[in-house]
Amino acid sequence: MNSARACFATAVTFTTTLFACTSSPQLIDVVEATIPQIQDQIRSGRTTCRLVVQAYLDRINTYDQATVNAITVVNPNALMRADEIDEAVQEGQELGPLFCAPLLVKDNFDTHDLPTTGGSIALMGNLPPDDAFMVKRIREADGIVLAKTNMAEWAFSARQTVSSSYDTTANAYALDRVPAGSSGGTASGVAASFGVAGLGTDTGNSIRGPSSHLALVGIRSTIGLTSRDGVIPLSFDRDIAGPMARTVEDAARIFNVVAGYDPADPYTEAGRGRRETDYTIALDENGLRGARIAVMRDLVDTEDADSAVVRVFEQAVADLARLGAQIVDPLEFDLEEQRRRPNMSCRRFRYDMYVYLGSLGEGAPIRDVLKVLETGQYSGYSENSLRRYEGMPLDIHPADDDPPCHDYLENEGRQAYLSALVSAMDAAQLDAIIYPTWRNPPAHIDRGNEEYRGDNSQVVAPATGMPAITVPMGFTYGNLPAGLQILARPYDELLLFRLAYAYEQGTHHRMPPGGFPAL
Repeated sequence: MNSARACFATAVTFTTTLFACTSSPQLIDVVEATIPQIQDQIRSGRTTCRLVVQAYLDRINTYDQATVNAITVVNPNALMRADEIDEAVQEGQELGPLFCAPLLVKDNFDTHDLPTTGGSIALMGNLPPDDAFMVKRIREADGIVLAKTNMAEWAFSARQTVSSSYDTTANAYALDRVPAGSSGGTASGVAASFGVAGLGTDTGNSIRGPSSHLALVGIRSTIGLTSRDGVIPLSFDRDIAGPMARTVEDAARIFNVVAGYDPADPYTEAGRGRRETDYTIALDENGLRGARIAVMRDLVDTEDADSAVVRVFEQAVADLARLGAQIVDPLEFDLEEQRRRPNMSCRRFRYDMYVYLGSLGEGAPIRDVLKVLETGQYSGYSENSLRRYEGMPLDIHPADDDPPCHDYLENEGRQAYLSALVSAMDAAQLDAIIYPTWRNPPAHIDRGNEEYRGDNSQVVAPATGMPAITVPMGFTYGNLPAGLQILARPYDELLLFRLAYAYEQGTHHRMPPGGFPAL
C-alpha cells in the first residue's frame, strides 16, 4: 500500500485529525460545503467520509439545541455507513451519485431506522416498517441520512415550525424570527450547515417558504413527477416532496435521484416517462439569455407587501434583464378570477392519514388521526385544524363522498386554472413567471400568527400543479433572507434549474448565517 493509501486507511480507523504522515486525510470545513466539493475531497484522499460526517455531527452537537432546535434525532448508524463508503472508495468500487452526502430529512418522511412523528407527540414511538420512496432512493445513491428535522405539527402551519414532539425551531439568520413552516427544521439545519442539504415537503408553501426565509434553493416539482410514498400526508392531492439545498447544483443533483415513477404513488403514472435523464445538464451560467420571463404583479404590488422586499425583488428583475432575460411586466392574467373557482381544495386530511396509518401495519400507534383529540396528544395551535376534520369520513375517498371532491387530474377547477395560466403564457410566448416567494420578511417568533402575511407560494403552484423553484434574491433589514420564485409549465423542471442557476451565478446572494462558525 502506498503512503497516501496508508494514511487514508488510518483515517478510516480513527476520528482524530492528527495522523502519522503529512498526507493524512484531515477534517475539512463543511460550512457552505457542496456535494461535489465533499466528494472531490474524499476522492483525492484529503479527507474521508467518516471525517465529513463527524464534522457535521460536531456542528449539530455544538450549535443545534442552543440555537435553532432544528434536529429531532441523529442517525446513530451514520458513522458506520460512512466507514462502509470509505471502504468502498479504497477498493475502487463504483459509488452512487450522492455518495457521502449527509442529508437532513424532515420528520414526516418514513425512515425504517429512525422515528417518524410528523411533528406529533402521538407518533413519538412510530418506527415505520420501511423507508419512504425518496429516502430509499437517497440511500441507494449512497447518500447518508444524517438526522431527522423538526416540522410544524402535522404540517398544519405555513407560518412557523412548532411541534408537540420536538417544540419550536428558530430561523438560523435571526433567532427571534420564524423559519416559516412546515419544513423549518430542514431549512434552518441546512442553512446552518448541519447537513449538506435536505428533504422537505410542500403542500402549499412548505419547501419554498422556509427555503426563502433561510436563503436556500427549494423546488416544488410538477404533481406527478415525484413520489410521496411513505410521507405523512397533509393533502395527498397537493403534497409534494423534494430537495432543499444551499445551491442550485446540489438541488439538481438530489432531484436527479428522487424524481421518477413509483408504482406506490398513483399520481406518478401521469408523469411516467416525463423525467429528464439528468437535470444538471441545465446548469448553464448563460441560461437566462433569451428567456422570456413575466412578472406576476398581483403578487408584488399589494397593500401588505413590505417595501424592503419589493425593492429587493425589483433589483432581481433588473438583474434578470442584465443577465439576458426578456422581461414582460406585467403578465396579463386575472389571478383572482382563477382563485375564485369552486371546489379546488379537498378536506381530506383525515382520510389521507387513515391510508398512511394503515401502511404502518400492526405497529401503527393510532388508526384515526382524530383520536389525538381524545387523548390530548396535540399542541394548542393545532386543535382548530384538527377539529376542521371532525365529521369528515374516515375511510371514504373524497371523490366518492357526497358531494365529491375529485383528485387533481379530475378536478375541473384546478385543471381550468392550469389551462388558463398556460394559455396566458403561450399567448405572451413566455418561458416562466416570477414573483417574490414571500413579499414580507420572516415574522417574529413570538408573533408568528399575528405577523403572517405575504405568503405567495400558496397561490399558484399548489392549485395548478405547476413546478416552481425559489432561489435567494438577497436580504432585507440587514440579515433577513428573501427568495425569488420562478414558475414554469408542467414538467419544465429542466428550465427551472437553468434559469435559477444562471440567476444564482449572476448574483451570488447566498451567505451563511452568523453564529455558526467553523469549529
